[in-house]
Amino acid sequence: MIAAARRVAVDALAAIDAGELDMGSAIARARVGLHDERDRALLLEIVMGTLRMQAAIDYQLAARVKRPIEQLDAAVLRVLRMSAFQLIYLSRLPASAIINDAVELTRRSGKSSAAGFTNAVLRSVSRDRTTLSWPSRANASEHFSIVHSHPRWLVERWLQRYGEQATESWLAFNNEPAAMCLAVNRHLTTREALASELADTGVKTRPTTRAAHGLIVIEGRPLGTEAFTNGRFVVQDEASQLIGELAAAPAGATVLDLCASPGGKTVMISADVGSRGFVVASDVRPQRVRLLASTLARCRAPNTMIVRVPAEGRLPFLSRTFDLVVIDAPCSGLGTVRRDPDIRWRRSPDDLARFASAQGELLARAADLVKIGGRLLYSTCSSEPEENDDVVATFLRDHGDFTPERTHQTLPFRDHLEAFFGVLLRRTSGEHP
Repeated sequence: MIAAARRVAVDALAAIDAGELDMGSAIARARVGLHDERDRALLLEIVMGTLRMQAAIDYQLAARVKRPIEQLDAAVLRVLRMSAFQLIYLSRLPASAIINDAVELTRRSGKSSAAGFTNAVLRSVSRDRTTLSWPSRANASEHFSIVHSHPRWLVERWLQRYGEQATESWLAFNNEPAAMCLAVNRHLTTREALASELADTGVKTRPTTRAAHGLIVIEGRPLGTEAFTNGRFVVQDEASQLIGELAAAPAGATVLDLCASPGGKTVMISADVGSRGFVVASDVRPQRVRLLASTLARCRAPNTMIVRVPAEGRLPFLSRTFDLVVIDAPCSGLGTVRRDPDIRWRRSPDDLARFASAQGELLARAADLVKIGGRLLYSTCSSEPEENDDVVATFLRDHGDFTPERTHQTLPFRDHLEAFFGVLLRRTSGEHP
């Protein structure tokens, strides 16, 4: 009998490969059929690890297959990848069980004729798994892109900007498991009180190093607690929390959170502005608006309202309405590769210009909503300058009534946090030059 975690893992990977579901949704659907926490943990490890280490896995498979692996049947290649991942990176698991299940999964996919092929390839990987050969370090971009399993174009960019040591540190960071990070809902509790409440339910945490109101989960399942159900925290990465802190929304301010879903920054900003302030939270797609509404309702943020905005054209607000406009812009997501490992394979260099164009348009649409003397916060979870500094430079060139006030950027090799970028701009006049 095929191990339950492997059976649902291959189905989750198939849904991701077909574009039916994103990684999080595919894992969530697969978890429903698993009741043992060990099986759920193995499912997560297999799916994320297979996506994360795909280039390294393919390199080893290619050395053992006579034709290009891209020519293999997709279902067979999927089984080979997830099984090779386990053989190479999960040495605690018995090789015989991995290989036997792979053979059965190949048959289950309707490819019985390839069962012997699957067996032979994986036995070769298993024999060599403690002595695998890799590209020479003499060619840093090739070595890093294979061993650390990142697209070569992205590795070459980082090498050019930061050098070998920083790049390798960044790549290693992206391949580490990411701990869950919580942001305290200050409408309802404090960091200290929440940590104590969670500890009483078996959830062990530690304070975030830089974010003022965050907790890192060390042990336990916080999403199963009453504290989560009753809205006393949201799940939010520490680097993202720092962008909310960069906003430094003053008490009593009127704020527009323009790309607000899933709502973590909205909850933070609404606590900052207090009972005399007000936050309008908006998004474009209906499902994103529903998620936003769910978060704000659960967290009982009293000074917020939700407005769905159009994807293009004029925004439905009066000019010079807001003390602060926050734009957490849709982006490539290349700063969050650690938490979303498959995004590295879904992006190409051409995407950067496409995102940058949309980001510039969004900034221009929102600019006139800021009061004179008010501020505009632009942020992304991208590591790339085309989406960050270049977008801001273009905006400032065309909007001389804004001036940069403060810039913030986290870099994995320096800060051991995801790569987030933010800049706070102040509107100094009401007329463009």
